[in-house]
Amino acid sequence: MRTVAGRVLLAGLAVLVAGCTSAGPGPVRTSGDPVAPTARAGVLRVLAGSELQDMAPVLEEARKATGVSVQFAWTGSLDGADAVSSGRADGKYDAVWFPSDHYLRLDDGGKAKLATESPVMVSPVAVGVRTSVLGDLGWGDGSTVTWAQVADAASAGKLSYGMADPTRSNSGFSALVAVASAFSGANSALTDADVQKASPSLKQFFAGQKLTSGSSGWLAQAYGRAEPGRIGALVNYESVLLSLNRTLPADAQLTVVRPTDGVVSADYPLALLASAGQSERESFQRLTAYLLKEDVQRRISETTLRRPVTPGVAPAAGLPADRRRELPFPGSKAVADGLLASYQNELRRPSRTVYVLDTSGSMSGGRLASLKSAMARLTGSDDSRGTTRFRDREEVTLISFASRVKSTKTHSVPARNSGAELASIDRDVQALGADGGTAVYSSLEEAYRVIDRQQSTAKDDRFTSIVLMTDGESNEGASADDFKAFYQGLPSSGRAVPVFPILFGDAAKGQLQGIADLTGGKLFDGTGSLEGAFEEIRGYQ
Repeated sequence: MRTVAGRVLLAGLAVLVAGCTSAGPGPVRTSGDPVAPTARAGVLRVLAGSELQDMAPVLEEARKATGVSVQFAWTGSLDGADAVSSGRADGKYDAVWFPSDHYLRLDDGGKAKLATESPVMVSPVAVGVRTSVLGDLGWGDGSTVTWAQVADAASAGKLSYGMADPTRSNSGFSALVAVASAFSGANSALTDADVQKASPSLKQFFAGQKLTSGSSGWLAQAYGRAEPGRIGALVNYESVLLSLNRTLPADAQLTVVRPTDGVVSADYPLALLASAGQSERESFQRLTAYLLKEDVQRRISETTLRRPVTPGVAPAAGLPADRRRELPFPGSKAVADGLLASYQNELRRPSRTVYVLDTSGSMSGGRLASLKSAMARLTGSDDSRGTTRFRDREEVTLISFASRVKSTKTHSVPARNSGAELASIDRDVQALGADGGTAVYSSLEEAYRVIDRQQSTAKDDRFTSIVLMTDGESNEGASADDFKAFYQGLPSSGRAVPVFPILFGDAAKGQLQGIADLTGGKLFDGTGSLEGAFEEIRGYQ
């Protein structure tokens, strides 16, 4: 759901965007809820999905016309819904602006926190198919394709695609709901029985998912980096796919397919929180009235490639004027959470994750305790959406290193009754001790060797990634140049494995950013919350 133009940040990003200026690149901070903007006269503090960065020029024009300046704090839609429902948003923000508030309104407490709302623009979830692949599939111009045809092509190995993690990204969640509703044939609110009925077709559909991500921005970058032919499509909002085409070369252009059996659309409701003060309520009313004006709606559509909501306003050139029918949404939060947990533990491709953990002497004391606490959360059971803990069917390898690799232990989380194996992982983590120097690059090389052996033995195709946590600068073993040569010598399957470094303690940011850039990963900032960083990375694994 995030646009490439914005270079979006992950859910939980603690960055303020004053005056709607775009947030810059850099490590992602994941220290719980984002930092709230400071309350000031004429400022509307908005907790929002970071894809709204593409609204910056429109909101700057709104500021000049209305005197209302928007200050954003970015978060993921489902994480934001939790913040609103729990009351953590009260007093910190005046409004929320997510692609959809469907999930938020499934919770009675969440609904009570909203005073009023106004949809601003619309974009349906769609499938962007590489144009050359579209021809190979015999789908013509894509205008008559159904979700069932997409699932058939995926299960037959004819179509591979990337999709954002539904527990992190609203585009991924909307796509998951759309296919569950379409495959179940539900005509009203989705139930657990509908999800069960749809499960065989859902497994076929997700057999084609080769990329996952906590944000649509990184997903688009990974699509661009992928070996030619490896990824044939992206599942995302229509507006994101069309915006991406503005930057893609001719041979990577996407044809946007809106399945004829229905879609789930985002209507981007700007919602006033009940806790907002009178001045902020007046600012909200001025802003929404401005955004719904016919000329502003045309400007929004041309800028963002989303559809207008004001009657009589035509969509921007290139946007089809017709609409697909809206597929039903889950009827309760329990059904929605159950669908998310089913996706993580049963429906999607399983994961292979390698944790390269610094246990050098500088990690002794509080730093090692923080690492153990963060990893312990990944083995917990209190996780109704499947957001945090290691997933069923996941292969988890723990590599402890200092001056050299100290130990390598691999665990396979079973498909059922995973408690014992999760406890075993936690015991291995709690047994870690700190001593020695810091050989980051040599340890990463060993991680890639471990993955190669695992892939060769299992002959499977999993979501595979490496997480690197270090609190210092690499000062022993292989150099950065050595590692670059090693990585570039890997087969394509090895080069497809990203490293997600975590900035912690006195870690050398330049080294970690270089590792992320080289391998197609992303740098996360664990200085505020190491637990938050580990949890956020789960959306990319």
